[in-house]
Amino acid sequence: MTTTGAAEAAGALTAHRPMLLGLAYRLLGSLHDAEDVLQEAYLRWLDVDREAVAEPRRYLSRVVTRLALDRLRARQAARETYVGPWLPEPVPTDPSPFGPLETAELRETVSTALLHLLERLTPPERAVYVLHTAFALPYAEIGDILDRSAADCRQLHHRAAARLAVQRRRFTAGPAEQRRLLDAFLAAARDGDLARLTDLVAADATAWSDGGGRIRAARNPIRGADRIARFFVGVYGRRHPGVRATPVELNGAPALLVTWPGGARYTVGVAAADGRITNLYLVGNPDKLTRVGG
Repeated sequence: MTTTGAAEAAGALTAHRPMLLGLAYRLLGSLHDAEDVLQEAYLRWLDVDREAVAEPRRYLSRVVTRLALDRLRARQAARETYVGPWLPEPVPTDPSPFGPLETAELRETVSTALLHLLERLTPPERAVYVLHTAFALPYAEIGDILDRSAADCRQLHHRAAARLAVQRRRFTAGPAEQRRLLDAFLAAARDGDLARLTDLVAADATAWSDGGGRIRAARNPIRGADRIARFFVGVYGRRHPGVRATPVELNGAPALLVTWPGGARYTVGVAAADGRITNLYLVGNPDKLTRVGG
């Protein structure tokens, strides 16, 4: 390939990079893996007869989706060896590497809460759900990407939406309410105010902590307002005076980057509904925090 040809191929991929990166990330929940998928897609794009490709965006979407699904299947097979709960890699979104997140619906499609739920779907269900919900692709086009009929894709989307519906009602709060609850929660934890903490958290809330075996973290989900309150008072209370919390935006939502004097770092995000926190998400695995500054 000539230098000019390579430059033209790179230019075409660059023009669609935010969309393709967002597609791969929503499918995988890992920006590191998503970037690897885009690199592999670029190598395939270099080898194709690009003059025969009428719609590069559509072709590249097909390649990225299929590569991401292959990686997703392989990762699911290896997930049994992961230490503790697995959470999506937090991604700073101010500005967003996935292009503008101009609506609440678009922000939700990259939210930690939804990406965590998507792990419960089969790879085909996840692909159809992401392509139809986040990118508004018709079922016929999704079928072309996945080599399935439009009717089959419609059924997969219906099944995926039904499996997510109950849990999605648990994170209906917008960014302003999430920030209010997150700040109030941290303040109450630092004050050791168990009563206030318990009042901020739904009775059936769950806290997920992802350390990946690399850093100290709860190995199992913490369930219930009382247990969550006691855990966070123990971790963030005044007996840890050097702990610093920095507001950040991750995955389209307010979050905190919490740093301990020894250098350990965690991100903390919440999902909320009806004025209370319904889920907390703590990510401390250093491999997942390489892009989170502050």
